[in-house]
Amino acid sequence: MTRTDRLYALVEELRAVAPRPRSARWLADRFGVSSRTIERDLSALQQSGVPIWAEPGRTGGYCLDTAHSLSPLGFTVDEALAVMVALGALATSPFRDSATSALRKVVAVTDDRRLRETADLAARIHLLGGEEPTGAPRGLDAALRTGQVLRISYTDRDGGATVRDVEPMGFVGKGDNWYLIAWCRLRDGLRAFRGDRIVQAEPLVERAARRTLRAEDLGIVEGRLREVGLGRNTA
Repeated sequence: MTRTDRLYALVEELRAVAPRPRSARWLADRFGVSSRTIERDLSALQQSGVPIWAEPGRTGGYCLDTAHSLSPLGFTVDEALAVMVALGALATSPFRDSATSALRKVVAVTDDRRLRETADLAARIHLLGGEEPTGAPRGLDAALRTGQVLRISYTDRDGGATVRDVEPMGFVGKGDNWYLIAWCRLRDGLRAFRGDRIVQAEPLVERAARRTLRAEDLGIVEGRLREVGLGRNTA
């Protein structure tokens, strides 16, 4: 776990039990670091404006202001289960880190009774994938949001390795495989790059003008593309 991940996880841990405290020793054991490291992390969070304070005494520890906590979600058990399954299905996608943190938030604000029932049902659901599922390199999910050109190291199906600059346009998922759809400057055309074949992805300073991505341009031979965006009638 990186320090950034740990800082976020610390806030989520304190949020989940707020307003009850967690001791530095308990948090150190939870995250596999020293108490001194935890105290430095909490100090950094406090300096960044997160409302954490120390509660003295033998049963004291660090607390998060309940006003900083998310409101409880009004999910039914079936709705919470659907969210957990959907987020779990993103384990090999470019969005796996965001899905993991989103799942932590759902768990943190779901009431105990629904959470226990949902967890029991979720234990009966499994996803069938490859023997050794792999995913795209971390950070690739931000490509669409930032619009930055990516310099990728890519290995094709024949083992050929290239380095090329690409303009991210979208993602397509099929089973365990996720494809970055991008305008390839090396080939001067639209290309699909399988996530587990992208060895490295480095964002460049340049932000390319947004290109229009049409389903017919992808040349899908098998299957049918489905949008995952919010529908018009979801409000």
